[in-house]
Amino acid sequence: MLIAIDASRATHVYRTGTEGYSLQIIQAMILQGKEHRFRLYLRDEPPQGLLPAGENIEYRIIDRQRLWTHIALGSAVRRDRPEVLFVPAHVIPWPGVKDIPAVVTIHDLGYLHFPDSHPLLSRLYLDWSTRHSTRVASRVIAISQATADDLVKLAGVPKRKIRVIHSGIDYVNPVEDCQAHEDVRRQLGIPGPYILHVGSLYPRKNLARLIDAFALVKDTLADLCLVLAGRPGWEYERLLEKIDVLGLADKVILPGYVSDADRAVLYRNAQVYAFPSLYEGFGFPVLEAMAQGVPVVCSNTSSLPELVDDAALTIDPLDVGGLAEALRQLLIDQELRQAQVKRGFQRVKRFTWEACARSTLGVLAEAAGS
Repeated sequence: MLIAIDASRATHVYRTGTEGYSLQIIQAMILQGKEHRFRLYLRDEPPQGLLPAGENIEYRIIDRQRLWTHIALGSAVRRDRPEVLFVPAHVIPWPGVKDIPAVVTIHDLGYLHFPDSHPLLSRLYLDWSTRHSTRVASRVIAISQATADDLVKLAGVPKRKIRVIHSGIDYVNPVEDCQAHEDVRRQLGIPGPYILHVGSLYPRKNLARLIDAFALVKDTLADLCLVLAGRPGWEYERLLEKIDVLGLADKVILPGYVSDADRAVLYRNAQVYAFPSLYEGFGFPVLEAMAQGVPVVCSNTSSLPELVDDAALTIDPLDVGGLAEALRQLLIDQELRQAQVKRGFQRVKRFTWEACARSTLGVLAEAAGS
């Protein structure tokens, strides 16, 4: 089977969840699907070694600055006539790819649950692209049952088109050199024990309430800090204002985007991982934290209970007091910490890119056959 893939998101230097998914699922599908041919479409030359090489893999670089998807990719796919098109983290070209079956992965519909968490133009494009892609796709992959339910209830996607396939996680084993760990902490400006959050800093992540909760527990351990690692997003200035008003400028560390290796070190050395997000289609960081042996506090909404089961303390993301109490428990109760770490190690075994790739290849074959 000749599989065409929109790989344009896989080569982003600063990858968030959807770009990370795109890269990992492409790598895993190529490894799992050696009997297939893959044609990957990109905006630019990928970094050396980022994507696999092989006789069954072809890369098409399409140099176009504007309307890359709808004009450049759409035209190339219609011309090349693959047996199926896979769009892992973007939108199917408009007005479609004629009679070529297409499969799209939808990561979440957070813009419908929390419209005020997105700029207007971004929200309008997300809504249009989601409805267009799910309408013209032969099959729709949802990365969680929560996202699948939203697609049916909020976007009117027929259940018969949807296949739920949980993502894997990208486990990076940090070096065990204690001095190297201290070097990372020093470079990022982290002076002592810390509560960690990883992800882009924008309103849906509910970081204002996390800062409020941290203010209630900051004296639980000496020199305790809150580390918010990720790129600044929409309304970032409001977070800075809150930190300043609460007098936490020396307690809340904002290192910005961190590399995969540094992120692994941050996970490994955190006291607690906190993820009080208002809505998540999947929530990679909670599983990444568990894989590194960190106890987790996360929201009891959207996909997160589906992912963590009993391996995390779950809280109402709107309840600052409840969030603070959960953080305090994991900071001081060593028996509880050890139990949660053990449950976390067992839980993450369910989420592998190999299994995700096999299931995704099955959906592509199903779409091609339809």
